[in-house]
Amino acid sequence: MPSDAVLYQAAALCLTYPDDAFRARLPLLREAAPQLREFADHAAVTPARELAAHYVQVFDGESRHSLYLSSWRDGDVRRRGRSPAGFKDAYRAHGLEFTGEEVPDYLPAVLEFAARTGDTCLLTEHRDGLERLRARLTDFGTPYASVLDAVCATLPTAYT
Repeated sequence: MPSDAVLYQAAALCLTYPDDAFRARLPLLREAAPQLREFADHAAVTPARELAAHYVQVFDGESRHSLYLSSWRDGDVRRRGRSPAGFKDAYRAHGLEFTGEEVPDYLPAVLEFAARTGDTCLLTEHRDGLERLRARLTDFGTPYASVLDAVCATLPTAYT
């Protein structure tokens, strides 16, 4: 199991809609992934309705904070075309079939893939988009930025 697997799995959970199951996992997330304590502590003290409203404000329908990695490279949905197929190919190469409700380039799905397989190729390939998302979340002033900080800290430095 890769050394960052627990972090990637925990980050995937942090970046999904904060429902009751998410709230129930917060103590485990906090202990399992110390890099995410800042976010977990914030989520634990924020009322459920407020946390959910903030998630919607940050991620739903806001292309400036898209959790779909292809959108950072390919732009809007009309130009994304074949990009999600590349994600499916990477999953299949590890014997996994993508069957999620989301499309395969959804960041929590990619993080879960990295956690399960140890293969960070999709994260590394989309490092530029992750960094741009991280910067925008930081500028927006949301605690979700600390989740991206932790993920980006595990990846190789981008080449210039």
